Amino acid sequence: MAGQHRRMTRVDSIVEHLTTMLRAGAYKVGERLPSVRQAAQEHDVSKNTMAEAYDRLVAHGLLEARIGSGYYVSHLDLSHPSPSHPHVAEAVDVVSLLREQLDHHYEVRPGDGRPPASWMEDSELRRYFVNFKAAGPDSVDFGYGSSRGYGPLREWLRVQLMDRSIAVRSDGLLLTHGANHAFDLIIRHLIEPGDTVFVDDPGYYPLFGKLTLAKAQIVGIQRGPDGPELADLNAKLVTHRPKIFFTQSQAHNPTGSSLSPGTAFGLLQASERFGFHLVEDDTFADLLSPTLPRLSALDQLDRVLYVGTFSKTLSASLRSGFVAGNPAIIGPLSDIKMVTGVATSDYVERFIFNLINGGHYLRHLRRLRARLEDAHRIAVTELTNVGLTVYAGKIPGFYLWTELPPDIDELDLVHKAAGESIFLAPGQVFRPGRTPGRRAAMRVNVAYGADERFLDFLKRSLR
Repeated sequence: MAGQHRRMTRVDSIVEHLTTMLRAGAYKVGERLPSVRQAAQEHDVSKNTMAEAYDRLVAHGLLEARIGSGYYVSHLDLSHPSPSHPHVAEAVDVVSLLREQLDHHYEVRPGDGRPPASWMEDSELRRYFVNFKAAGPDSVDFGYGSSRGYGPLREWLRVQLMDRSIAVRSDGLLLTHGANHAFDLIIRHLIEPGDTVFVDDPGYYPLFGKLTLAKAQIVGIQRGPDGPELADLNAKLVTHRPKIFFTQSQAHNPTGSSLSPGTAFGLLQASERFGFHLVEDDTFADLLSPTLPRLSALDQLDRVLYVGTFSKTLSASLRSGFVAGNPAIIGPLSDIKMVTGVATSDYVERFIFNLINGGHYLRHLRRLRARLEDAHRIAVTELTNVGLTVYAGKIPGFYLWTELPPDIDELDLVHKAAGESIFLAPGQVFRPGRTPGRRAAMRVNVAYGADERFLDFLKRSLR
């Protein structure tokens, strides 16, 4: 958490050392630094640690990252560097796990946050992605499109939400560049520096980075098998007055847990009593039953904002999602969307709608759901057999939360795995503020939970 004292890490030490060298003129302006691999060997750290140190120096204005080429001494005057604001550097640190999910240096990927590309490419949608176009009679006019997003897709979403017992007005739904864009718009509109925001603990770590950039005070609410722990919530409401509570209702990332009716009612009662908004992340809704408990269905979008996305079920490259809520909030969110990004992609939104309209998306979801259920079942069995404590959740989802034996150092395990090209997601990344003293854990993507190399590594490492 911002403002709290923390022990200097290896990344901190490398950043401090290289900053001293750069400011002393050890490298010329424009000179290329050693590659991440070479520098990692020189400093006796993992490539991930070295890449994080380099990225910190980019944030500090000392280095410039050139895609496909490497890191170069910045053209800025190094004797008078432009320091990064602390909250920016902290935000970059919080979301460092994203780097590997984008750049893909590792061969085995149990720490990944999304389904493998093969699950999408091998589905019936492959031929439509190969010839990516907005096929159909409704052709693209090469304009920006509506500020609120493509009308037919918004109308289809309204009908889908009615199946989940969520009634949305036509002016109460806004299309976005995925769920993260929706979170960003909400934070920009509702959060001021210093505001308190509640989040799941463990929870969705990219959200922590966004809140850090907004200079919010982040308070974690313990996540249990039925959703946020109401006892922890009520205890923290004694001393904190949150503006918003961001939570994921079903197939939670990272624990796999799902909201129970009782917990849902308790959250809404607390929201009403203490006057805070709830942002319900329902990322995997298209793979789940529409009858599962949802805050938005109970509240009918009075104090709740409902966020969804196609990026997890179609493709991470198809950045399309939405936020639904009270029109009094959705209107300003639409204005912020126009000011910061003009519009979402009319081309992508029409493409998605045509997949839906042709029945292709529904058939794809059926196959994806079956694949997910099989992978979930097998992963739980295999990980339990190697000695991990596995929290599987009540419904099959993409993630399993696994606790490690007490004598295992979480980060040491991650570094050992990296040496064997295995990408792990350590539990502390999902803790707001990376609170010490918690049981060592990791999030496992079920698609990779039964990978032979991963299981062999665990058997050797957990003895």
